[in-house]
Amino acid sequence: MRGDLSLRGIIAAAMKKIRAAVIGVGYLGRFHAQKYAQIEGCELAAVVDPDPGARERVGHELGTRSLSDHRGLIGEVDAVSVVTPTPGHFAIARDFLAAGAHVLVEKPITETPAEARELIRLARDRRRVLQVGHLERFNPAILGAEPYLGAPRFVECHRLAPYRERGTDVNVVLDLMIHDIDIIQTIVNASIEAIDAIGTAVFSDEIDIANARIRFQNGCVANVTASRVSMKTERKLRVFSPADEAYVSLDLQQKILTVIRKRTEAAAGQLPVTIEERSFDQGDALKAEIESFLACIRTGEEPVVSGEAGLRALETAIRITEQVSRHTHQAGAAARPVSRNKPSPA
Repeated sequence: MRGDLSLRGIIAAAMKKIRAAVIGVGYLGRFHAQKYAQIEGCELAAVVDPDPGARERVGHELGTRSLSDHRGLIGEVDAVSVVTPTPGHFAIARDFLAAGAHVLVEKPITETPAEARELIRLARDRRRVLQVGHLERFNPAILGAEPYLGAPRFVECHRLAPYRERGTDVNVVLDLMIHDIDIIQTIVNASIEAIDAIGTAVFSDEIDIANARIRFQNGCVANVTASRVSMKTERKLRVFSPADEAYVSLDLQQKILTVIRKRTEAAAGQLPVTIEERSFDQGDALKAEIESFLACIRTGEEPVVSGEAGLRALETAIRITEQVSRHTHQAGAAARPVSRNKPSPA
């Protein structure tokens, strides 16, 4: 009988609607709110934004209440997406985790590693899900490429975008490159030995274009470029695995996977390689991310992108930013003319 009651409790918990809210409903937050409103077994309980126009527009669109301050929801929801500018991530996520809510926080997880570690500790102590919004992990092309991404020796990434004011509260490393940092560290699965990085500001006060060369302790090298001052949009990842005699090319924007392998034997007139290309449906990576977050809440499983993964990507992004800043300072010092004492006129 006790077992039946336990089973009934599990089933009831699985069937209970998760009350969710979105904190920050600007460009990306609005999409978060739309996905929660669409997902079965979830109730979008509220949206929060200090901008009355933004919150009222999204609240009216989705038929939910809107608030100006996240603290008005403490204790009233089971889960939240934190989609505010990065400086607000820590305090908001901390408040909800401390109150027993599950948190999906957009990338970068926080401004500092110390803040990220505090969120990880809180989530562990409260037994809550803490997931970080590294959306590319849910890209159909990345998911389809998983069988081909073992033992990489060289990785090359290009993530280019035209300039937009949105997102310039952080530099391009924390805004765009961090996506590729997360993917690379996940597939390489080794500690970093050294980083060399350069970059510069162009249109904003922050770094707008950067390149980093990351050398891992297992011998793998990654060359990563991110720009938000380009004429075109491009999101490409190339992985070279000599042990598998394979070269994998991923177009993350067009959702195309190309695998090039060396032939064991090539007949006369045949190319010495085989080329396999697969296209994937565009899918809905954000909906998949949120569905995965809600599933983890119900099952207690570890999220695809844990707080620890978000911290790891943040720490590497900060190291790259510091390298760029040092090189920029050195280049500026070298460019300044050397002052010479001129003789006083007679």
